[in-house]
Amino acid sequence: MSNDAFNTIWQSPWLVGAMLVVAVTLIGLAYHARRVMARRLAASEAEIVALVGRNQTLLASESRYRSLAEVRSEFILRYDSGRRITYANEAFAKLMGHEREDLKGVPLNTVVKDIAPSVDGAVGSERIDEELATAQGMRWIAWEETVIETSRGPEWQRIGRDITDRVTSERALEEGRRKAEAANVAKSRFLATVSHEVRTPLNGILGMADLLGETHLDPEQATYVRAIRTSGDVLLSLIDEILDFSKIEAGKLELTRAPFNLRALVESVVELLAPRAQGKNVEIATYIAEDVPARIMGDADRLRQVLMNLAGNAVKFTDKGGVGIRAELAGEGRLRLSILDTGTGIPTSRLQDIFGEFEQVDEPTGRRHGGTGLGLAISRRIAEGMNGAITVESVLGRGSTFSVDIPLHAAPESDPADVIERPDLTGQRILIAADSPFEAPFLATQLRAAGGTLTVVATEEQATAAMAAGVDIAIIDCALGDERARRLAAAARRAGAWRTIILLSPFERRDFGLPSAAGFDVFLIKPVRTRSLFQQIDGWVGGELVQHQSALAAERMLAGLQTTGQTARVLLAEDNEINALLTLKALEHFGAKVDWARDGRRALGFAKGMLAGRMPAYDLALLDVRMPELDGLEVVRQIRALEGEGKKRLPIVMLTANAFAEDRQAALSAGADGFLAKPLDRTKLKAWLPLQQQREVM
Repeated sequence: MSNDAFNTIWQSPWLVGAMLVVAVTLIGLAYHARRVMARRLAASEAEIVALVGRNQTLLASESRYRSLAEVRSEFILRYDSGRRITYANEAFAKLMGHEREDLKGVPLNTVVKDIAPSVDGAVGSERIDEELATAQGMRWIAWEETVIETSRGPEWQRIGRDITDRVTSERALEEGRRKAEAANVAKSRFLATVSHEVRTPLNGILGMADLLGETHLDPEQATYVRAIRTSGDVLLSLIDEILDFSKIEAGKLELTRAPFNLRALVESVVELLAPRAQGKNVEIATYIAEDVPARIMGDADRLRQVLMNLAGNAVKFTDKGGVGIRAELAGEGRLRLSILDTGTGIPTSRLQDIFGEFEQVDEPTGRRHGGTGLGLAISRRIAEGMNGAITVESVLGRGSTFSVDIPLHAAPESDPADVIERPDLTGQRILIAADSPFEAPFLATQLRAAGGTLTVVATEEQATAAMAAGVDIAIIDCALGDERARRLAAAARRAGAWRTIILLSPFERRDFGLPSAAGFDVFLIKPVRTRSLFQQIDGWVGGELVQHQSALAAERMLAGLQTTGQTARVLLAEDNEINALLTLKALEHFGAKVDWARDGRRALGFAKGMLAGRMPAYDLALLDVRMPELDGLEVVRQIRALEGEGKKRLPIVMLTANAFAEDRQAALSAGADGFLAKPLDRTKLKAWLPLQQQREVM
């Protein structure tokens, strides 16, 4: 710039001011730029310092993690989405027999030999059991696996521990269980065979004893025959208990569910035990509460077995007084069957032990009773199988009460034959004279429920005093003594009684004579059935002959009447000659004509001849299950196939020494109508013959 120009600028004031403003502005901008740059440099420096600090923290954390991972006894590893190992701690590397670095990149599948089903672990994790091929052999590892995010993407981290010992124990237990189940199956098959092989000769012994007992014997010989029969019955009972217990132990206890009459079942148990009890001068009685359904659902045979065991024990341990079976409701939907006795009682210290296998309780006198000690154990198992229980209360020297509590399921349909018509006894004064712990109270409860006013006394003197107020119905126990009973009958008549009843045991019935000759209208056989009680009081049973027969005697009388003159024809298939002879003699005794086939093929030939019309029709076929040539089940199947439609069905009953429920079911499934276990019960055998063709040949 020339001096003139310079001078010109400074000579112009406005231009100088503008330049000053520009200069100041430039100076200010330069200063502001330096401050901003300084602040930015300071911030960048702080960020760098912080980043370096975080990186150092992460490095320290990873170092600590790796240190912890290395010192932990658990196995730690990671693998990526390709299932290749990305990290393994020292414990896992040592287990596998490799250096840690050598394991990186190794496919996980090369070391895993077996994988158990996985389960959910903690939240976000999964539990996996794997068998690995390690330097120490095959080892089972329990892993806890989680997913983690890394710079390389998601990885799966595992922490595991060695559970080889646990898995080995579990597999040993499973193998033991499998072998035990196989042993149980083998034992069941063995028991089925033993049952058949033992029962077959036992059937011959008992059957021959029965036949021998029907011949002309002197008193000494008759005693020997009874001893044979009694010993055989005891042996059969022991065999049944052992077989039942073995089945329960093998888990083969099967319970059926069908409708049955509870009163009839309980009364039948009491009647079966009555001869044994009355032979010891011990009474036995039963009572069914009115609100208990007449027909219920359940396994009648198994419930009968429980009652027979408990009541049988009660009779065994009672020498004075009596035994009672009482059925009543025990809350909503529960049935209680109580077996009461006035026997020796059980020490408190032994109350729970008696339900153990092979446990027996000796009497305080030291006397021992026979038996296997399995009856109570079997009964408790059966009750538990019914979702029930058995409890016991006892007072030493005074008696015991066993209670069976089971679920109560009323049958959906009732049978009119189950209904017992009760007379209206309102206002009737009823006297029971009996020194009785159970029969008299049970009778009184039933009569009171029908409206009667009851007085129960135990002696002749008490009865005579009670009659002074008048009496309408007198029930007198012959056990008070014949002469006392006769005097009380006369006294009751004088007191206005319109019905006098004498209670008799079957033993007393033989010697008592006609009740009418002793001043009584009717008699009742002890133990008293509810239906018989009300019938005799209401006078429904007419006719002197029927009126003075026990139920058993009346059955025999009716069965002996031959109303058609026909003879029942029976086809018997049995390969064992002794069993065949026993069955044939029994059938002939009942008046039947028998065709005997020695094997299944011959039996089928007889049946084919009948179905073709070449032979007269059979009324019944009795087939042994195990026979040569053709077994009984196959014979049944072929007969049913030949019968077809429109032909009369032949009643077929299977005979077998196997007493298992599955044998019964197999027979019914094959087409049989019934099943009889050996040794044969002659009463049950007779029941299969057509009633109008039954007659006893003496």
